[in-house]
Amino acid sequence: MYQEPLGVDAASAPPDRRRHERRPFRAARRPEERVRILGETVDLMRPEEVLLHVERCIAAGQRSVIANHNLHSLYLLPRTPGMRRLYDMADVVELDSTPLIHFTRLLGLHSRPFHRCTYLDWRGQFWSMADRKGWRVLYVGGADGVATTAAERLTARYPGAVVQGLSGYFDATPGSAGNTAVLTAIADFKPHVLFVGMGMPRQELWIADNIEALPDAVILPVGAAFDYEAGVQKAAPRWMGRLGVEWLFRLFADPKRLFARYCVEPWFLIRPALGDVREAMRRRTKPH
Repeated sequence: MYQEPLGVDAASAPPDRRRHERRPFRAARRPEERVRILGETVDLMRPEEVLLHVERCIAAGQRSVIANHNLHSLYLLPRTPGMRRLYDMADVVELDSTPLIHFTRLLGLHSRPFHRCTYLDWRGQFWSMADRKGWRVLYVGGADGVATTAAERLTARYPGAVVQGLSGYFDATPGSAGNTAVLTAIADFKPHVLFVGMGMPRQELWIADNIEALPDAVILPVGAAFDYEAGVQKAAPRWMGRLGVEWLFRLFADPKRLFARYCVEPWFLIRPALGDVREAMRRRTKPH
């Protein structure tokens, strides 16, 4: 079933809002679109569907955790004690990897035009919705001053949204003075959406450690999202994301930090990938 995004007046919306919100999307998802790949569960979704989930949770005043998987998280998960807790509590697990989208199709897990889902893919539509609906958005992460600068820029562009940023440079140990201060600031702000951008796996561990102290908001680990908004990092052109080669842009921009992530870690995923291929072949040869 398809429907237009809730509350959109296409004729009167600004050009950037019309561009992001004119495509219809399904109001209900299919159970078979939650699939297993490389040993983990992910949700095959379009960015619009992620935002419909966000919108519904905010309207209902419900807490919801939206996690994401990419090759880096799939490498880290079995090697990072406690990281799985975030995925176990998540209501949605985005697939933040165009190559993995292609892989799921190769395996015969779907035949529909799904898209990689990550902050950079739905940021324009998200902020248009936040502007229109007056959402309160808090970002925790980044170096000192980065989140504040990003919040100021976003507020200038989307004055209907209430945006605040908190530095990610604090002692995140549960019970520490720094962590308690951050949790108090979050509670005082009362966000509808809480972005946590501390990089993997710190952001996933922090959310899992503090989930009971967090408000009834939509909570998303988003990495360096506000670094892009503050202009500290440059985002790759969107066509590179659609083609699945955004990693090349990021690798050339920061080879020292990202070489192992993009050139070494994927080799450790070959075994589970081959297991998926064998299982797909069994499904195809199994008599109906």
